[in-house]
Amino acid sequence: MHKAQSVRGRGGTVVRNRKAYMDNGYTDAPVNPAKKPSNPSVSTGRHNQTYALMFVVILSFSTRFFKVMEPPHICWDETHFGKMGSYYINRTFFFDVHPPLGKMLIGLAGYLTGYDGTFPFIKPGDKYEHHNYLGMRGLCAALGSCLPPFAFLTVLELSHSPLLSVSTNSVSLYTGCITISQYILLDPILMFFIMAAVLSMVKFNRQISSPFSPSWWLWLILTGVNLSCALGVKFVGLFVILLIGLNTARDLWIILGDLQLSLVDFGRHLLARIFGLIVLPMFLYTTIFAVHFVVLNRSGPGDGFFSSSFQSRLIGNNLHNASMPEYLAYGSVITVKNLRIAGGYLHSHWHLYPEGVGARQQQVTAYHHKDYNNLWVVRRQGDGEDSGAPDLVRHGDIIRLEHKETTRNLHSHFHEAPLTKKHFQVTGYGINGTGDPNDLWQVEVCGGRKGDLVKVLRSKIRFLHLSSHCVLHSSGKTLPKWGWEQVEVTCSPYLKDTPNSQWNIEDHINPKCKPNLCMNMKTVIWWLNLVCLGLYVVMVATASVSLQRGLQLDEKRRGGGMLFLGWLLHYLPFYSMGRILYYHHYFPAMLFSSMLTSIWSCLPTSWLCFFFFFVLFSSFYLFHPLSYGMRGPLAHDPSSSMANLRWMDSWEF
Repeated sequence: MHKAQSVRGRGGTVVRNRKAYMDNGYTDAPVNPAKKPSNPSVSTGRHNQTYALMFVVILSFSTRFFKVMEPPHICWDETHFGKMGSYYINRTFFFDVHPPLGKMLIGLAGYLTGYDGTFPFIKPGDKYEHHNYLGMRGLCAALGSCLPPFAFLTVLELSHSPLLSVSTNSVSLYTGCITISQYILLDPILMFFIMAAVLSMVKFNRQISSPFSPSWWLWLILTGVNLSCALGVKFVGLFVILLIGLNTARDLWIILGDLQLSLVDFGRHLLARIFGLIVLPMFLYTTIFAVHFVVLNRSGPGDGFFSSSFQSRLIGNNLHNASMPEYLAYGSVITVKNLRIAGGYLHSHWHLYPEGVGARQQQVTAYHHKDYNNLWVVRRQGDGEDSGAPDLVRHGDIIRLEHKETTRNLHSHFHEAPLTKKHFQVTGYGINGTGDPNDLWQVEVCGGRKGDLVKVLRSKIRFLHLSSHCVLHSSGKTLPKWGWEQVEVTCSPYLKDTPNSQWNIEDHINPKCKPNLCMNMKTVIWWLNLVCLGLYVVMVATASVSLQRGLQLDEKRRGGGMLFLGWLLHYLPFYSMGRILYYHHYFPAMLFSSMLTSIWSCLPTSWLCFFFFFVLFSSFYLFHPLSYGMRGPLAHDPSSSMANLRWMDSWEF
């Protein structure tokens, strides 16, 4: 069993449980850091580390920048992220599911290298021709080139072995990692910040003997900065936040157990980590969005996802500095927007609900984009024509909404809704304004009183169905193909006031009103990582039994637990995701498993490492056409030069 040993701890105090720090990934902190080693082999070791790092850097950058301009056309998701980079250069507003930092960096790289944002990025295969795309691809290649050096430095901190650290060249030579770094994608940017955060955490853990020193604060702050940037590129960054959060929790637990430290000292450590790993990242993350909204000040394809008041700030939007009637009036042509996030516009079209889905009447949906079929005409309760001076709509009025294109009325009845079965179906019914009592809706201004006017853009309103005593509602659920994958609109019998049942008038046209009135493929590397993951679990179990039996084990090489946890946190969550998963979604997990493979190969003899290098370089030589392009017939053709490399039928080149 391990005996408690003393090392200089936080705040100059004595830390009496060295093994706890070793297990926490701190590795070998020197007993007396002020005492410089007299062994001349230490200086030689440092030179070896420098040479090894230089080798990794040169190999990484050369493999990723080689043929980075080829092919000279759009590849895969470049059509999305290149286009979004152009949006930033042109300051055109758009909506995307990913946070903005990665796309902002792509746009910035293009702008600084002379790209003018005029290439349309329509579809894969379109030639770039005279447009300068080197900066955007170069940014991704540069950040992707940093992954192997980061992996090298992380494994070096955990193993103290330059030879084992060089074995992280599996990241340098892995064809998939090379390929994904050569195109305009978010993944190399995401992995850069993930690896930077892990490296910063490991470096911070090494500062155990000098708490609150400049280097201690530097690595703590860098960890927080990289966490916010990882999350600012993709929400996958949450997994590395969880990893570092667990590491920090264990770190604080060990500090709390150090009886040489007062609770005041523990409080200082706690507050420092709260600032560096919570407050600062949250501030930077919100700053990223602030910059995003400041830069994108022109109307674009993402307007319809946001509120009417937000759209009115976008230059070029029809609501920007718009002069329109202030109050809603009968006879007005309007668009009605739901107030839930990405709620969409009230919409209808000529298509009917299919057989078996409520009544076979005209579909009514919510649509996220501006469209002619979003227009409705406000009619009185009766059939009389609107004439003379404009008559304003007030809180409590009973109206009909007539779809301008099809002249059918907004209608509801006791048939169940298509997806939300406890709600009622909403349809378009009648023709040229004729219908039945189920076409009548009462206007309610949220927080208003009877007689209050309905203000365009500003009033939150609800539409209460007179016959069914339900409220017009956007469920947020996506309809099947027959509904053109638009959003379901229902009539909810639950009258609770929620954003799903709140609407506002956006566009308002009334000539009588004046404005002031109214790839699936795996290589040798993935297999090796999977084998090492399994062997690591076996070795940990064996070591635990050995320690329990009182055997002494070598403490010099630790940190595998942190890497194994990092792999788990970046791999297992994808099992619960309902979306289609692609090869690149598993790349962050691959980084951790590759580093763990290097840790695992930490054996008394070095022959296994050299065998590993041989397999690694052989794999790269065989499969390098996957990174730099293949010539001749496709791989499934027996005459193809790649045909013999399809080792499994499930592989697709």
